[in-house]
Amino acid sequence: MSEVKRIDPRRPCRITHAGLRRIVLGEIGAGVPRASEVGSAHLKQGKPLRTRQPAERWHMAVVHSYRGRLDEHAREAIAAAAILAAPATGVIAVVLGELHEDMAAVGADNVVIIPDLDAGRVQPEREVAAVMTILDAFRPDHIFMPDNLLGDGDLGRRLIAIQGNPAATHVAEIDAHHVSVPWSGGAGLAHAPLPRFVLLEPQVVDANLPFVGVGEHLPFSKSAEVALTTEVCRDLGLEPTESTGIALEEADFIVSAGNGVRHVETLENLARTLGAAVGASRVAVDEGKFPRDKQIGASGKSVSATTYFAIGISGAVQHLQGIKDCRHVIAINRDAGAPIVKRADLTVVGDAEDLMQALITRVSQARNQRDVPEAR
Repeated sequence: MSEVKRIDPRRPCRITHAGLRRIVLGEIGAGVPRASEVGSAHLKQGKPLRTRQPAERWHMAVVHSYRGRLDEHAREAIAAAAILAAPATGVIAVVLGELHEDMAAVGADNVVIIPDLDAGRVQPEREVAAVMTILDAFRPDHIFMPDNLLGDGDLGRRLIAIQGNPAATHVAEIDAHHVSVPWSGGAGLAHAPLPRFVLLEPQVVDANLPFVGVGEHLPFSKSAEVALTTEVCRDLGLEPTESTGIALEEADFIVSAGNGVRHVETLENLARTLGAAVGASRVAVDEGKFPRDKQIGASGKSVSATTYFAIGISGAVQHLQGIKDCRHVIAINRDAGAPIVKRADLTVVGDAEDLMQALITRVSQARNQRDVPEAR
């Protein structure tokens, strides 16, 4: 059994106006910046604070993070809370999971981070108990959440059922007075006054705001109810499966071969060493080096791996189309002017066979010295 890593569907991404899925590239930060540093940095860029009045009322946004980052849908929910807030209304963002980014930029005045409730674990009862504690403390007029299938939508509906307040899901339009949701199979929109709970569809709000929030981080003190909460379900984790049983569309790390790969065995050995799935360009497939189901490109499969390792691939337009949603692209190629170089985040110019052998040796040495973990 191998443990080829699959794509995590919660990985931050955004949907462009053209309908294309774009992965949010996150930086690794040393920690969360102080509110004063964040605010001054944005003020230097010409963005004013949304309000300088003390908060008399509150808008709240509740979102999940992934690896310390927020996806575009989560940012839009926080931005909606800020856009609809009056000058005397503060905006508090509740983030379930670790966070290593600037929350002032999306309009949050106060931020509460609960790192042990990240989206990678299934713990709905504890999430509800924690958020209910914050709701009771701030009593916000309106609560905004992303309406998705990954955790925010489920949490939002649980809160709606418990609170019994007016709510709207799948919200496609919103302003300070009303919301609109699709009805009759999407043929029309139904309108209603702005409710307390608002679960937003993607791209309803522009998260690129002309102002910033204060971005002050508040501590979260677990109440007795949260500490004593018992889950009614068990998270059984991920079950390893054969690499051949994982579709390339689901693989999170792909080592892909092109015409520049002379020895398929070396590439497959490299993929095993790195714990990656194997893909190929159309040229390599047409030559009979790989089966047709390994072909990546416009006439093959489109992939969205976190890491795509292109070895000996020149980067024809059709192939680049198939990897447009990959987060990081690493290329090995003899030609420094190959099209794949423009797409790659890192390019190593050299012979594919020599570099693959050197990489296999170096990774093996590092594992023997315990510098890097075993492939998963």
